[in-house]
Amino acid sequence: MALKDPRVDAYIAESPEFARPILKHLRKVIHAGCPSAVETIKWGCPFFDHRGLLCGFASFKTHCSLFFWRDIDVSRWLSKTNNAGAGMGQFGKIASMADLPKDSILLACVRAAVQQRESPESSIKRKRKPGKE
Repeated sequence: MALKDPRVDAYIAESPEFARPILKHLRKVIHAGCPSAVETIKWGCPFFDHRGLLCGFASFKTHCSLFFWRDIDVSRWLSKTNNAGAGMGQFGKIASMADLPKDSILLACVRAAVQQRESPESSIKRKRKPGKE
């Protein structure tokens, strides 16, 4: 069961009008791909936790972004014509529902992120660089 956070509802409600349907759709797809994802707010935008940070999204004045925390390689699912590389996140600037990849692609990305978080290597703590406490 998805664990929804009312702060994410508030974030979506306070986002620009064009962004609301995009963010609602992304939220729905993320929960479909990871029903146990727990919503939270980090660094001022919605994140989804599953054994650590999984993914998040953000809205800006003219676009939205979807980003995966552990550098999920989405290039195998995307065409060369999308705007990836422009803006924050692996999907570039998302200004309308038409800019979103198909749900099957989004679900594949969410599931890849879940699989990565559930892998034994994911639980290994990274060593901090000297002087970074």
